[in-house]
Amino acid sequence: MKVLVLNSGSSSVKYQLIDTSNGEVLLKGLVDRVGNIGATNTYTLKGEKIKEDVLARDHREAISLVVKIITSNNLEIDAIGHRVVHGGHKFFDSVLINDEVIEYIREFGKLAPLHNPPNLIGILACKEILPNTPQVAVFDTAFHQTIPQENYMYAIPYKYYENYRIRKYGFHGTSHRYVSQKTAELLGIPLDNINIITCHLGNGASITAVKNGKSYDTTMGFTPLEGLMMGTRCGDIDPSVPLYIMEKDGLSPSEMDRILNRESGVLGVSGLSNDMRTIEEEYMKGESGNPRAVLAFSMYCNRIKKYIGAYSFLLGRVDAIVFTAGVGENSPLTRKKVLEGLENFGIEIDDNENEKMIRGQMGIISKPSSKIKVVVMPTNEELAIALDTEKVISSKV
Repeated sequence: MKVLVLNSGSSSVKYQLIDTSNGEVLLKGLVDRVGNIGATNTYTLKGEKIKEDVLARDHREAISLVVKIITSNNLEIDAIGHRVVHGGHKFFDSVLINDEVIEYIREFGKLAPLHNPPNLIGILACKEILPNTPQVAVFDTAFHQTIPQENYMYAIPYKYYENYRIRKYGFHGTSHRYVSQKTAELLGIPLDNINIITCHLGNGASITAVKNGKSYDTTMGFTPLEGLMMGTRCGDIDPSVPLYIMEKDGLSPSEMDRILNRESGVLGVSGLSNDMRTIEEEYMKGESGNPRAVLAFSMYCNRIKKYIGAYSFLLGRVDAIVFTAGVGENSPLTRKKVLEGLENFGIEIDDNENEKMIRGQMGIISKPSSKIKVVVMPTNEELAIALDTEKVISSKV
């Protein structure tokens, strides 16, 4: 099956056309600056990378451009798989999109205002452009629906859960699910018998405790703001802090939300960048490095370490710690710093193997004597979405 995988952002459309029979990526690209002057479409087709200026006044025009490239090269689209960030309390798995699903995605946009609305725009655009092509929604939150109530509830009056469904939902679920399955295969352990801690570390970051192959707890919560320190998100914070700042500076809820989501984290502390490569460069300079960047790197790694420790005790038995996503896959320094000093807990890193694991490499970076395996596992959310799309559609035939 040829599946067009779409990830629609507020001003961009990421896309891949994947042949699910062999996992081959037939087309991969990004339409950027959608709705703005200077929109571009950068894509790779038949081994050739092409970048062109385009007219993409809205998502419909952007997706029309993608469809035109596909059809003009005699390729087919059998189905469309959409990444949708928030499935709320409703969706435990990927689903065929119909009018009811669309309304739920719209409703849950209140819980993920930066993500669900553009995700929905992409769905509606495809419905107009390719009305006879089936569409499937693959939710970031679905994998985390197995988290037990004692782990997903907040200690606030229960009526807020009953009335507004305020609870932990978790995100990056497609990635955590994919790397869990691949790690189980790599280690030769049945998925339903493996306990692992998966660390999805990118500009957005989360850690999941996976018990017997299922999500048992995760760092992100009601929104993607909770948990780890991230590129521009603050992560865990005393709830009184935003209230205090709002009172002192006379900020509105939306202004405070922008600060916590877009101006905090590594960027906020360093004052330099949200790109961990830049932060690492400063850290490696030692005393001559930007002191706030050095502080940001130390804070970033310490918070990851803290959650690995907490989830180790929560799981009781840990077979492996897994690093994935942009930073997790490509930063030997971050991995080493995070696991530094954990030898007494049975975690021993092989420095040579750790240094090798960059640019899509997969493998074990712990020593043979390490009681807990440490794995670098490249994520492939697009392939996971494509396979889910095929599975959902096949089940309806």
